[in-house]
Amino acid sequence: MPTYLEGGKLQEIFKEYGGSEKNTGSTEAQIAMFTFKIAQLSEHLKSNRKDHSCRRSLLKMVGKRRRLLNYLAKKDLEGYRALIVKLGLRR
Repeated sequence: MPTYLEGGKLQEIFKEYGGSEKNTGSTEAQIAMFTFKIAQLSEHLKSNRKDHSCRRSLLKMVGKRRRLLNYLAKKDLEGYRALIVKLGLRR
């Protein structure tokens, strides 16, 4: 498995997307955190194709991010569109 996120990187993500370092529960911050973790796991799986536990973790994270994105789209459509553009996600 790849290394876990350092506290500094998580704080940067939460500060940028959540408004402050302490706002870890905001939907936008959680989506950004999952996006970063998904990118890390995808890189890990490129070189370790047989790591099935990592693949399962990746698929679970993609599902969680999808549910959060659906919730955000229902709650705040403009915020959803801005976040998609900012993170570079396609949909």
